[in-house]
Amino acid sequence: MKRKQKVSKWIYWTPRVLSIAFILFLALFSLDVFDMHAGFWGTVLGLLIHNIPSFVLTAVLVFSWKYEIVGGIGFILGGLVYFFLIMMNCVKHGFHWYYVAWIGQISGIAFLIGILFLVGWFRKSA
Repeated sequence: MKRKQKVSKWIYWTPRVLSIAFILFLALFSLDVFDMHAGFWGTVLGLLIHNIPSFVLTAVLVFSWKYEIVGGIGFILGGLVYFFLIMMNCVKHGFHWYYVAWIGQISGIAFLIGILFLVGWFRKSA
């Protein structure tokens, strides 16, 4: 019985902690707006635009804290959106090898978090 509780806690906390780390990782990419020297309002606008994915995933995380199915679907959809955006970029500009690394780092982690949320949801409903 104790082992099942440990597994349940691990399944409960792992996707939440990973999603917080993933959202912070995505937010780091917005720091390049400070190199643009766009002035105060240009920098604020740049930060807002660059952080749209972080804001969306934060909203998904807030809802998925209680309803894990939202996190499962939301993070998998986020990974799929990023995957298709990179594929559209491949069609426009040609394939480059580093696109595979980008897809693995962003979509792969989003898929993993989504799957972990779904596992927690299935365990809770079972």
